[in-house]
Amino acid sequence: MINTRVRIKELFQKDFVGKSVTVMGWVRTFRNNQFIALNDGSTNTNLQVVLELNKYDDLLLKRITTSAAIKVEGLVVESLGKGQKIEIKTNSIEIFGDSDAEKYPLQPKKHSLEFLRENAHLRFRTSTFGSVFRIRHSLAFAIHQFFYEKGFVHIHTPIITASDAEGAGEMFKVTALPFDKTPRCEDGSVNFKEDFFGRATNLTVSGQLEGELAATALGEIYTFGPTFRAENSNTARHLAEFWMIEPEMAFCDLEDNMNLAEEFIKYIIKHAIDFNREDLDFLATRLADEEKALPQDKRSEMGLIEKLEFVLNNSFERITYSEAIEILKESNYNKKKKFNYPITGFGMDLQSEHERYLVEKHFKKPVILRDYPKEIKAFYMRQNDDGKTVAAMDILAPGIGEIVGGSQREERLENLETRMKEMNIPEKELWWYLDTRKFGTVPHAGFGLGFERMVQFVTGMTNIRDVIAFPRTPKNAEF
Repeated sequence: MINTRVRIKELFQKDFVGKSVTVMGWVRTFRNNQFIALNDGSTNTNLQVVLELNKYDDLLLKRITTSAAIKVEGLVVESLGKGQKIEIKTNSIEIFGDSDAEKYPLQPKKHSLEFLRENAHLRFRTSTFGSVFRIRHSLAFAIHQFFYEKGFVHIHTPIITASDAEGAGEMFKVTALPFDKTPRCEDGSVNFKEDFFGRATNLTVSGQLEGELAATALGEIYTFGPTFRAENSNTARHLAEFWMIEPEMAFCDLEDNMNLAEEFIKYIIKHAIDFNREDLDFLATRLADEEKALPQDKRSEMGLIEKLEFVLNNSFERITYSEAIEILKESNYNKKKKFNYPITGFGMDLQSEHERYLVEKHFKKPVILRDYPKEIKAFYMRQNDDGKTVAAMDILAPGIGEIVGGSQREERLENLETRMKEMNIPEKELWWYLDTRKFGTVPHAGFGLGFERMVQFVTGMTNIRDVIAFPRTPKNAEF
């Protein structure tokens, strides 16, 4: 039976010395016709497999190449080699799948991340991406565990929707209509009544609005699913398809919202430190080596592990948007015109460079900004008494800027209707959303955390395309 195998990670965790075991995996390297470095994806640490000289014929040995898949049966013994506690002395070897050494793209050497993106179907087999995706898995588990412990209900919100939660209009259209014979109305517009859903539909940009419906009955809910933006941003920070975690809480205000978001971030970071330390240590070393090639002022002031522990052990700085504008306005960066986007004052939308300055240069820790101008925020955010701002909050993290965006939601029907008219959002399209304000409205709040940006923060990867298995970006839908 194949399932009698022992995972390599388990071999290192328990005492198997003196026992015969079966292991399976992919060959990382094979040297001197005697030593195989074997990896099965359960850990970044390769297992050394030792072949007895002259025991195996040359035809078999020639098939033991990089990325060949093999089965090994043998005795676990203490290793005399450096950097390894145990190794396996083989009794038998079976090759499941050959790998042509001359054609296999990932040779046993260092490859650029760009090259690995072009070979994303194979990059899981590298040490870097093995670590990244084990950590991604662990963070996903921690997210569900956090909300389960808090008593939240997990809701699956629709991927196909007729609403634009953000009002941004950057959505992917969903249709079953033929492109060559699209039915038209008399005015020339597409006749969506002939389409599958009988109306225009899109891929969701957020599960928030539907999440609010559930929260106003179940109390506290969260969603964790894919979201889509047809934004033509070809940068290291943007994806067209990404995952979002969006809790919504009834009987909750902005302060409660900020408290939960900070607790949530710290919880999942601690989970990664507790359960993925080997992978984090590997990525920390990798990041430190990568930064040696950068100018001193571009290097991180803290190592990866140090940064994560600093976030865990310090309260996030909390300031208003207005206070942030003043800090940025009076900064040397602004006075010396180092910002690509100069600080013009209240009402401007902060860019990533401004967010990172506040976090990395000024406060040197995560920052929660609150009370943004209503003109630059969505219609559903609760209007503050000053008439100029809304009860919104963003959490800014070192290295990537905004990682969480949220707000107290506008629970007052009249205020919500007025704001929707101001922003030209048709009430008839969101009649179901307005009903929650008509029948037992309550103060409520929520936020969204971009999962890939969180994985970036924890792993230290600088490009968001390297923390999702198959990135979807402008002009790129490979694999």
